[in-house]
Amino acid sequence: MGLFLLWLLFGIGVVIQVVYLLIIFSRTAFYAGKSTNTSLESSSEGVTVMIAAHNEFQNLKVLIPKLFEQDYPLFDVMIVNDRSTDRTKRLLEEYMEIYPRLRSVTVKYTPAHVTSKKFALTLGIKVAKHDVILLTDADCIPDTDQWITKMTEPVRNQGKTFAIGFSGYELKAGFLNSWIQFETLLTALFYMSFGLWNRPFMGVGRNLCYRKSFFMEVKAFKGLWHIQGGDDDLFVNLYTTGKNTAIVIDPQSNTTSTPKETRSEYLIQKKRHLHAGKYYDSGDKQKIGLYAFSHALFWIGGIGLLIYFGLSQSWEHFSVVFGIMLLRSLFVTVLFRKADKKIRGIAPSKATWMLDFLYLGYFWILGTISHQAKNIQWK
Repeated sequence: MGLFLLWLLFGIGVVIQVVYLLIIFSRTAFYAGKSTNTSLESSSEGVTVMIAAHNEFQNLKVLIPKLFEQDYPLFDVMIVNDRSTDRTKRLLEEYMEIYPRLRSVTVKYTPAHVTSKKFALTLGIKVAKHDVILLTDADCIPDTDQWITKMTEPVRNQGKTFAIGFSGYELKAGFLNSWIQFETLLTALFYMSFGLWNRPFMGVGRNLCYRKSFFMEVKAFKGLWHIQGGDDDLFVNLYTTGKNTAIVIDPQSNTTSTPKETRSEYLIQKKRHLHAGKYYDSGDKQKIGLYAFSHALFWIGGIGLLIYFGLSQSWEHFSVVFGIMLLRSLFVTVLFRKADKKIRGIAPSKATWMLDFLYLGYFWILGTISHQAKNIQWK
């Protein structure tokens, strides 16, 4: 009975993993979509780059000049100064003298019934000059001067309401950074692959585009005000469809953030990100949950079988199970390398197979903690 159960767990895990890896994630890894149109004729509509910033003086000092290096004919930058107590206000005043297309609005307080970042973004979007809104964070830098052009093209020229892009983290030495790169790429495989399958369900606010007119039509973050976070993924989860959303896969369309350098900082960040996940549509929660469930079945069932056949010295069966596990690990490594080359133009860590195994504990432990957390804050 015990052996049958192990085979059952392992078999279910293998089947579901095959579906995810070969059918779903491969849509991103082997994406062959057309490059976005970069002609000046298709770039006439104005764009407002929107950033909510709380005590981001150092990051804004670097970011703002970078934004005005963008090769796009008609855009402005709106910085929402959200209750900052550092030198942000003075910096914005100085930079607005240098950059005429820089604008700002100041939030002095946040009403008790709403969360701070959603309130700040809503005020900024309400007074945005252009209908096409491109969002990022203060600690994000566009990878190229084509960022605005590439990210907004589906909204400007293809009639889309949403364009969802990739935002990665700087490559640095150390295990924590390797894990951050792996987890960020895996998350991208989820939302990009399902988006390419006309089933979008999330995006990241560090690289997201949508129309102001739609935002106002649906009354901003109606129904989401009380939830800390979710100004990006929950908003996307609520309103995106296969028809109104485009996934932008192009190394020139990405932004890059500074990664956390300590485990405590990283865990706080991930608790905030994962906390919003419990408010996803039930079907969308299953998209991630089913992968994590089958991932656990695969490893638990496979390791259990290896131990059983090893102890009973049934090496023929041991070899079959080990071969299946090895084959999957090799394919995961190839898949991630292909996906990273397609999305960022680089290859990920060679230790992908090990990081994939560690995901077994990460998802269930941190996911449970985040689901139960109540004291989640933006800043």
